[in-house]
Amino acid sequence: MRRARRLRAAAVPRPVRAGCGAVAGTCAAVLLLAACGSPAAAGAQSAGKPPGHGPTVKIMARSLSAVGTVLVTGKGYALYMFGPDNRRSVTCTGVCAGTWPPVKLPAGGSLAGGPGVSASLLGSDSDPDGGRVVTYDGWPLYTYTGDIDPGQATGQDIDLNGGDWYVLRPSGQPLIPSP
Repeated sequence: MRRARRLRAAAVPRPVRAGCGAVAGTCAAVLLLAACGSPAAAGAQSAGKPPGHGPTVKIMARSLSAVGTVLVTGKGYALYMFGPDNRRSVTCTGVCAGTWPPVKLPAGGSLAGGPGVSASLLGSDSDPDGGRVVTYDGWPLYTYTGDIDPGQATGQDIDLNGGDWYVLRPSGQPLIPSP
């Protein structure tokens, strides 16, 4: 198998910190809006359920340039699998999860597959950092902070945070390039 390309630490986007000073309320509102628009939050969408029910996390299939049809969040962000998870459990935690946010299943939430996604392959697994992570064919699903816009797959075929990262096909198979 071809070895995934390695990224230097400098290539990983870093969060920008700004002082809030006298405008703490404004900063809090901006941070809240930024978090709601992040790729990690992009998978959870309210489905208009009655009060007391959690949001629906929608997983879809979409054709992305350079990689073809792969799994994406409900907002179109590419979804990745992490080789060391070995189709069993979440192993990307702590700093790793800061770069590769897992797709969380909120308490009381439900899963939905869009066209081309097999609902029978959707599931969830416990996250060592707390809560549950959405899985597909046993693979825990992650987004990548390097994907700034929907439709990007900049994390495809890289070796970062202790293992190889690949997008997933709707069949559940990772897109591992030929040597």
